[in-house]
Amino acid sequence: MKTLKKRRRVQIVLVSAVALVVATGLIGYALQDGINFFRAPSEVMAEPPKPSEVFRIGGLVEEGTLVRGQGEIISFSVTDGGASIPVTYTGVLPDLFEENQGMIGTGSYVEGVFEATEILAKHDETYMPKEVVDALKEQGVYVEPES
Repeated sequence: MKTLKKRRRVQIVLVSAVALVVATGLIGYALQDGINFFRAPSEVMAEPPKPSEVFRIGGLVEEGTLVRGQGEIISFSVTDGGASIPVTYTGVLPDLFEENQGMIGTGSYVEGVFEATEILAKHDETYMPKEVVDALKEQGVYVEPES
């Protein structure tokens, strides 16, 4: 009888382990498209991602680069002080989007241009996303906002 109990315990442990591995695999597969890593312009220039990879880029909108094209096409450059990446976006920009202000864009890097599908801008005059602040500090161009 002891061997039957031992065998049953081993079976339960094995079934549980297999169920855990399968569940982890399914969760990973489901989330693979939902995870967008943040990169600074310097990181994108150092190691350009594949055109199929969707990620977030952040920094300051470079002064003098904001160009509104025909229709809803907008182009500008985003910088972290170390590198500058050209960005194109089709759509309506947030109200607070302007030059020399922080922004984060979601999209992909294709043939030297970041093609954004979503643009987020600061929500008040002192806010800047933590990732952008860290990237600007790393490049030595971060200026503390005045209170």
